[in-house]
Amino acid sequence: MSGKRKRVVLTIKDKLDIIKKLEEGSSSKQLSVIYGIGETTVRDIRKNKEKIITYASSSDSTSLLAKRKSMKPSMYEELDRAMLEWFNQQRAKGNPVSGPICAKRAEFFFYALGMDGDFNPSAGWLTRFKQRHSIREINIRGEKLNGDETAVDEFCSHFQEFVQRENLQPEQIYNADETGLFWKCLPTRTSAVKGKFTPSGCKLIEERVTVMCCANATGLHKLKLCVVGKAKKPRSFKGTDTSNLPVSYFSQKGAWMDLSIFRQWFDKIFVPQVREYLRSKGLQEKAVLLLDNSPTHPNENVLRSDDGQIFVKYLPPNVASLIQPMDQGVIAIMKRYYRAGLLQNNLEEGNDLKMFWKKLTLLDALYEISMAWNMVKPVTIIRAWNKIFPGNEENDDLDFDEEEISAATLATILQHTQGCEKVDTENIEQWFEVDSTEPGYEVLTDSEIIRRAQGQTDESSENEEEEIELIPERNINHAAALKWTENLLDYLEQQGDMILPDKLVIRKLRATIRNKQKMTMNPTQ
Repeated sequence: MSGKRKRVVLTIKDKLDIIKKLEEGSSSKQLSVIYGIGETTVRDIRKNKEKIITYASSSDSTSLLAKRKSMKPSMYEELDRAMLEWFNQQRAKGNPVSGPICAKRAEFFFYALGMDGDFNPSAGWLTRFKQRHSIREINIRGEKLNGDETAVDEFCSHFQEFVQRENLQPEQIYNADETGLFWKCLPTRTSAVKGKFTPSGCKLIEERVTVMCCANATGLHKLKLCVVGKAKKPRSFKGTDTSNLPVSYFSQKGAWMDLSIFRQWFDKIFVPQVREYLRSKGLQEKAVLLLDNSPTHPNENVLRSDDGQIFVKYLPPNVASLIQPMDQGVIAIMKRYYRAGLLQNNLEEGNDLKMFWKKLTLLDALYEISMAWNMVKPVTIIRAWNKIFPGNEENDDLDFDEEEISAATLATILQHTQGCEKVDTENIEQWFEVDSTEPGYEVLTDSEIIRRAQGQTDESSENEEEEIELIPERNINHAAALKWTENLLDYLEQQGDMILPDKLVIRKLRATIRNKQKMTMNPTQ
C-alpha cells in the first residue's frame, strides 16, 4: 500500500516555471509528476496564470520570489493596489522615494479611497508591503535630482565587469525602449486641420501609438519595431494579415505598452529573433537586454528564456535617463526620418495639408515608421552606447544623421505647399520634438490611480477604438485587382519618364495576382 503523498508547497518561481512549461505544451499530468503535486494544483495554476504573472512582474527581487510561497493579500487590498501603482510610477520616473514619503502617500490614499477605520502607516506596515511585492529596497535616489556622473561611472564599471564575466560580445547586448508617437501630427501654424495646439504652436492631432525600438550594441541587428495601437484590427488593416506588417503590432485600449504585451514581445519575438541572429553569426545563443524601470517591464523572473541564456538586466533608476542607448538620439533621429518621410509623401502626391491628413491611415504610418527605423544607421546606434562602452568614442567625429534632415530645408520646401505657407524653421524643430517626452507607458494621476484601485475603468475607452479610422470596408477580389494592375501598367507604358524597375515590379505583382486567381478557380492544383 502506497504512502500518502508528501504535501509540496510551491514557490512563486515554481509556479512561473509551471506556467511556462504549460505554454510550451507540457501536460498537467507530466508536471504533477515532476513537481510532486496533484493535477488539480496544476490546473489551478493555469487558471490563475495572469494573477501570478502580474504579481511576479511587480516584484523587485528574484531571490524573494524563489522563497515566497503565497500571494497573501493585504488587509487593505485597494490601498495596496494604489500604493503599488504609485510606487512603480515613481521608480520609472526616477523620483526620490523613502519610507516616510511612502507612509505619507499611503495615508493619503487610505482616506482618498474612503476606507473605514484608523490607519497607521507604521514601519511594520511598510515592511509587510515590501514583502508582499518582493521589493528589496524602498529608498530610491531620483534621476531628476541625483542623476550624476558618479552613479553613471559606477554602473558602467560594474556592467563592463558583468560583460567580461559572462563573456558577451557587443552583438549579444541589446537595449529596448518605448516612446509615444503622434503619427498624425503635422507642422502648421494655421487652423486648416482640426486638432489642438500644443504650447509650442505645433498642431497635435489626437492620434497616438506607442513605439518600441530594440537593437544590439553593434547596430547591425535592429528588431522589427513593436507598435501598440488602440484598435485590435483598425479599419485600414482590412484585408491585411497582421503577421505580414512591417512592425510587430499589438493592441491595448489606451495604446500603451503594458506588462502582458511586453512579456509576449519578449517570449515570442525578442528571444526567437535574437537566437536566429546569433546563430547566423556563429555566436553562442546568449544575450542580455538592458531595460529601464518602466512599470510596464516585468520582473527579471518573467523575462528569461527557457534555458536562462537570454535574460534582462535593469538600469538603475538614477542613471537610466543619462545612459540608456535608445534615448541617446536613436529614437529622436528615427522620428525625424518618419516626419520628413511624411512630408516627402505629401509633396510627391501634390496634396494640400488638409487632404493629406484626411487620407493618412495608421497602416500608412506603420510602413513609414518602419522605413524610418531602417534608415537609422548602425553608427548612430554604436555612438548611442558610448557612455556604457567608452571604447566606441572613435565614431564621435562622424556627422549626426539628424544633420541630413535639415529643418531649414524642409521649411523652405513647405513655404510652397498649400496649407504650410507660414511654417518656419522654428515650427519644424517644434514639430520634430512634439512627442520627445512622451513615455511608452500610461502615467496616472492620483485620481486615476484611485479609480483603478477601486476597479473602475474608463467607460468611453471600450468603444473608442472603433472610431479611429472611418474608412469604408471593401472586399477586393482577384479580378478587380488584376484589372487595376493592368490599367496601371498601361499608364506606365504611356509615360516616357518611368524607369524600367518600376514597370518590372508591377509586372511581377500582376503575375502573382494571376496565380492567385488561377488557384482560386482550380483549388486542386
